[in-house]
Amino acid sequence: MKVIAGLGNPGAKYDNTPHNIGFDIVDLMAQRLKAGWTTSKNFRACTAKTTCNGSQLLLVKPQTFMNLSGTSIALILRYFRCKPADFTVILDDADLPLGRLRIRAKGSAGGHRGLLSIIESLGTDDFARVRVGVGREISGNLVKHVLNKFGKEYEDVVAGAVQTASEATMCLIENNLNESMNRYNGWQYETDQG
Repeated sequence: MKVIAGLGNPGAKYDNTPHNIGFDIVDLMAQRLKAGWTTSKNFRACTAKTTCNGSQLLLVKPQTFMNLSGTSIALILRYFRCKPADFTVILDDADLPLGRLRIRAKGSAGGHRGLLSIIESLGTDDFARVRVGVGREISGNLVKHVLNKFGKEYEDVVAGAVQTASEATMCLIENNLNESMNRYNGWQYETDQG
């Protein structure tokens, strides 16, 4: 089984915020794969089970709040006896320009507390991640930036990034990590619109 987790915070007040872009991407994947969400108290997550390319696929939205995402992920991987190699996380990255994608096989948390929680809970950083750029505000208040809603002027960029990140993740599942990295690493909305 492959496990794909999009990171975010539960609750309507966090919808359409930079920190919840991971939720938006797995929501789009579930919609395309016609997979329905269920809430699991045991896993502290919303999950959507489906098949893709002949393999079982579990989409996950941890409901622990961002900084405790690893609690939920560790429970799920343990229950389904999945290795970190079977796991991919999708998250926001304030160090990348809005709309840019970066796919990696492993690496540090880079200051992202949700990713740090997963690395600490699994005891390894050896799992794939799809990072989606959300940029930074000049004011430097990162917490305020990632928890406030995207402005209307960014709707097209965000929608394009969500769609392309979902395609990149599907490519990773259907082909492999290297293929996804070759096709999508460095993709950015503005430069790809001609």
